[in-house]
Amino acid sequence: MKKSSFKRPASKKKKVKKILFLLLFILGSVITYQYLDKSSIEIDNKELVEVLLSNTKETTTLKKIISSIFPTKKEMVKTLIKANYKGLIVEEQPKEEVKRVTTEVSNPLIYIYNTHQTEEYTPSSFVEYSVMPTVQMNNYILEEKFEERKYQTIVEEKNIKEVLNKNGWNYARSYQASRVFLEEARINYPTLKYFIDVHRDSLPKERTTVTINNKNYASILFIVGLENPNYTENLAFTEKINNKLNEKYPNLSKGIYKKQGKGVNGVYNQDFSPYTILVEMGGPENKIDEVLNTSLAFAECFLEVIDEYEL
Repeated sequence: MKKSSFKRPASKKKKVKKILFLLLFILGSVITYQYLDKSSIEIDNKELVEVLLSNTKETTTLKKIISSIFPTKKEMVKTLIKANYKGLIVEEQPKEEVKRVTTEVSNPLIYIYNTHQTEEYTPSSFVEYSVMPTVQMNNYILEEKFEERKYQTIVEEKNIKEVLNKNGWNYARSYQASRVFLEEARINYPTLKYFIDVHRDSLPKERTTVTINNKNYASILFIVGLENPNYTENLAFTEKINNKLNEKYPNLSKGIYKKQGKGVNGVYNQDFSPYTILVEMGGPENKIDEVLNTSLAFAECFLEVIDEYEL
């Protein structure tokens, strides 16, 4: 008996695939919703939702923050975002591409980067699949708040590790690697004036968390290198921001740690500009809602300080 040679029409195959895709997508959405609905994360004053859903550029804050939280889950993120909610679509970049693709930035004033890009915060129920959020999440929150006030901002998205590997440098030379980015940024954007290197402390949670008006914040610590011959200018600028934080958010900042001597960098690229600062936000056990509260507070105080120079 001959086997049937009947083949299902290509159009029917496509239809079945579409139906299966839709069913899987709906199922995934329902599971995700239920998971988040049962989440224990506290979102103070709906600020996290507002920041995540803001949409000020073609490349949105939501997409950037998700990408920073899920650095190893890009395909999953892409699948979720391709639903095109509020026009959010992830554009895939070639793996060998190192240069940042910029979008209509003409006269940026602020540059945000991370010398230690892989410094992590603790995962919470908001972060699925136990993927750690990193300090890069802060960059996009700050960018959002700065640009709301019309201060054009560049966030560095190139990979420090690539520079280290290319030059045969170890992790201890990360500041040399980030210096490469600073120099390149100044060439590409001569109007840049303020440079913010965002880090995370390494202390336990009881030493990196403060409660202000019943809201938890990740503590802030500023670092100033005394081996920069012009450190007094950096220190004066940092003191203004620190004082503003103490005024508006008592105890949020742990102060300014001045570092020099054997075993430390001592400069931290602060010789690059009088307005280069290094700020540590929280520690490895802080959760993203605590870090968000701190990022918003820092942005508010930083803006009030630079308004004195720019307005």
